[in-house]
Amino acid sequence: MVHCMDDGTTALAQAIGARVRHERTERRWTLDQLAEAAGLSRRMVINVEQGAVNPSVGTLLRLSDALGVGLPALVEPPQQRPVKVVRAGEGAALWSGAHGGRGVLVAGTQPPDVVELWDWELQPGERHESDAHTAGTRELLQVHTGRIVVTVGEEVVSLGAGDALTFAGDLSHSYAHDAGGPARFSLAVFEPGVGVTRPAEPATHADPTTHAATGEED
Repeated sequence: MVHCMDDGTTALAQAIGARVRHERTERRWTLDQLAEAAGLSRRMVINVEQGAVNPSVGTLLRLSDALGVGLPALVEPPQQRPVKVVRAGEGAALWSGAHGGRGVLVAGTQPPDVVELWDWELQPGERHESDAHTAGTRELLQVHTGRIVVTVGEEVVSLGAGDALTFAGDLSHSYAHDAGGPARFSLAVFEPGVGVTRPAEPATHADPTTHAATGEED
């Protein structure tokens, strides 16, 4: 899928691309090796590294898991200070809905035990589907305004303002909002042991000449 990108989205896509390329070259992986480890097409890896696409959250998770760095590391430069402040409006908007909803990664920790803090807003009729994350991932969610429906595996839960939910993120899950005004909720994701048990290194491949990016999603 091709996503239209405004200036802010383009800048974020370029920053993500630079970080993915840096992490790949640090490991001396070819484009084919990263594509194989992440389960993505070579074209998608090229497009992400060139900042030519607005990659989905699922694509970013595959890349961060393959590189063993955690999702927050892909959207911000390396950080060694003990304190980092993210001002209002500075979070990375990694998901946008058809009607104006957004999923913003506002803070995150470094490996090996990665914690992500998200600010989500869903407009009526919007739904975000998420594949199962790595084994042991857990999520905490609290609704601030409106109502949402969370599906985890086969279980469906309706939540209103003030309600909270703890669930296994290593099952497929989704968040949906059907009616009324916008719904807003906070989401914390805990992914333990990122980069500790690294995927087996892909077999070495020749790295053919990079072809032009097409801007297509996988």
